[in-house]
Amino acid sequence: MLELTILGFLAEQPLHGYELKERIRALSGHVRPVSDGALYPAITRLLKAGKLAEHTEPGASAAPRRTLSLTEAGRADLLERLRHPKEADVTDGQRFFTVLAFLSLLPDPADQAAVLRRRKEFLDTPASFFYREGSPVRAEEMADPFRQGMLRVARATGAEERRWLDETLATLAG
Repeated sequence: MLELTILGFLAEQPLHGYELKERIRALSGHVRPVSDGALYPAITRLLKAGKLAEHTEPGASAAPRRTLSLTEAGRADLLERLRHPKEADVTDGQRFFTVLAFLSLLPDPADQAAVLRRRKEFLDTPASFFYREGSPVRAEEMADPFRQGMLRVARATGAEERRWLDETLATLAG
């Protein structure tokens, strides 16, 4: 996910490391903060793979800044990751939000729709956080008010997401 996020933000514009880290933090930091120990090795891997380029710019009042930009190989990798996200990138809500943040970079609405249909198929599969005798437990059946709250919030969120998916898929279909 971190590499997808790096590629996505650099597809929008070249950035130096601190700016990139701030954008990643704003996108998902409250849920999954990114550390320098994760970010800079990921940048190094992408540089070595030829997916990023870097050049040095003078700093405003400090040392020179390393500015990163996306290469054609990086753009191709980004588009491939968006066209064919991993299963976990579709089924995990926060990871799916990261895919959504950059899905508009795919130029073909049919490719965008294919990703959204995968998410909708996942959401339409019956599931629950809790099971009794192999069957999902509904919110109304929960005596524990906190578990009941989890189920009610998940149901409401899922219903709204399905509505949005249906609307967006209709729009993409033209």
